Amino acid sequence: MAQNKRKLIVEDGSEYIGTGFGACKEAVCELVFNTSMAGYQEIVSDPSYTDQAVVMTYPLIGNYGMTDDDYECKVPSIGGMVVRDYNDSPSNFRYTKTLSEVLEENGIPGISGIDTRMLTKSIRDLGSKRAIITGEDTTVEEGLKKIEETPVPHDAVLRVSCKKRWYSRTPDPKYNVVVVDCGVKLGIIKSLNAAHCNVTVVPFNTTAEEILFMKPDGILLSNGPGDPEDVTPVIETAGALRGKLPIFGICLGHQILSIAYGAKTYKLKFGHRGGNHPVMEIATNKIDITSQNHSYAVDETSLSNTKLYVSHKNLLDNTVEGVSCAEDLAFGVQYHPESCPGPEDSGYLFGRFIENMEKAKRRYHA
Repeated sequence: MAQNKRKLIVEDGSEYIGTGFGACKEAVCELVFNTSMAGYQEIVSDPSYTDQAVVMTYPLIGNYGMTDDDYECKVPSIGGMVVRDYNDSPSNFRYTKTLSEVLEENGIPGISGIDTRMLTKSIRDLGSKRAIITGEDTTVEEGLKKIEETPVPHDAVLRVSCKKRWYSRTPDPKYNVVVVDCGVKLGIIKSLNAAHCNVTVVPFNTTAEEILFMKPDGILLSNGPGDPEDVTPVIETAGALRGKLPIFGICLGHQILSIAYGAKTYKLKFGHRGGNHPVMEIATNKIDITSQNHSYAVDETSLSNTKLYVSHKNLLDNTVEGVSCAEDLAFGVQYHPESCPGPEDSGYLFGRFIENMEKAKRRYHA
């Protein structure tokens, strides 16, 4: 890997000089941090990170390479990678490419050798910021001007959603599930297949009428990038389907489901990203360690005028982590029950979705 000096310029005027890897290109992104100790391949290939440059708090990145079986999407769309120590000589019998090679193939820049601890503390204390990964010769003034002149995108879901429906079938299927693709992770599809579900993945702008015509047993609203209020087609579809079919929302899908019931969302100071967030289920006081990746949250006060109730809370900041409507067999969680490489505490939620589809069969077909 040819090494070249690169620079990270943040909109607060700070700059960090390091070494480039991946694509040698300029990119303006929202700067966020992830506290996971492993799973950088899943992070790079998670569509929810579209337009974001991820600061990895774990220092050593790249040491086990990239494997063919562990991608969460076919074409990574992350904005960039910011790491302390990058290793371009992986030690892993499964690896087929280095992280830098994958980033270069997909036009994604990376920068290493900077003080990620200082940068993370800045994001934590002052909030998420926009930044530019650029050449060493770019001045702070030039970088700030480029950041200011680059509009904040609002079409991330449009860019990452599939363009036509596709299928993932399983032996001995018992249920048919339609997944509305807002940037779905392949781990969700695999989890549904493992639960004996044949899956039809449809574009985000598929209408409720088209979905009902497929006669599914349930609907899953997927994770994805950006502001949930930007995704009006999915909000309308979810609103039209509520009470007609069981619905399961994950991450962005959870936010969209809440909005469809009349709730509001807001942007968090620096979001939740990593595999170490404790979440309590209110009905049982059971605590799960969860994997998360989101910038927005559901406003708890806005739920009072809806049919939804809060089912889960984050024990770190008391934000809403789950909502449910027993009458409509609809629920959503802010975290990822399919989390790869872990933790696996929340996998039971797919079983809860299966139970709701069974209830719907008895309710509507008795």
